[in-house]
Amino acid sequence: MISAIETAAGEGNAPTYHLKVVLLDSGPPVWRRLQVSGEARLDWLHAVLQVAMGWTNSHLHQFKVGGACYSDTRHHFAEFEDDPEILEERKFTLRQIAPRVHDAFGYEYDFGDSWEHGITVEKILPDAAPSSSAHCLEGARACPPEDCGGVWGYDNLLKILKNRKHPEHKSMKVWLGRPFDAAAFDVEKTNLWLRKLKWPRVTEAQLRKVLLGRDTDQA
Repeated sequence: MISAIETAAGEGNAPTYHLKVVLLDSGPPVWRRLQVSGEARLDWLHAVLQVAMGWTNSHLHQFKVGGACYSDTRHHFAEFEDDPEILEERKFTLRQIAPRVHDAFGYEYDFGDSWEHGITVEKILPDAAPSSSAHCLEGARACPPEDCGGVWGYDNLLKILKNRKHPEHKSMKVWLGRPFDAAAFDVEKTNLWLRKLKWPRVTEAQLRKVLLGRDTDQA
């Protein structure tokens, strides 16, 4: 039997979702627990993930739900006849792709490094109106630096940074251009920047401004 909470997403109200987001194959795991309105469109959820995880929105992305892919079709589209259809993420909401507790879906960022995230619906709470912002409840560990070669490259980078005698130690520190603490995560600062995302739509320019402010603040 499906509980009232599990069916809340289909009863016409505006449920609040608790999502667990994990960067797959990261060890120790990089993860965030987020509170987001079920009415959030997938393009807005993408912006939330970029801010909360620590990415810079410099690459393509897609949501993967079963065999379906959702993305920004202005930039990402099926190139060949046999490619699976890419659905427009602006036309779908979180509650539509994950209507029940324990539903899970994927989020891939940067098709070169292929940062794969597993997202699980932990709770669905009835609410009177959609929240105007997302909220990070908790999380752990810093986001990997962009363009470091995916999970394998990140693991190798951390080994190099820990070993002062490694021949690439100095060059990797120069490449990073800033101090990097893999264990660091600040939930209060994350929420500060999440609150700056416009609801219910955020443009690429506005997201870029938020991410630039976040990264300048962390420098």
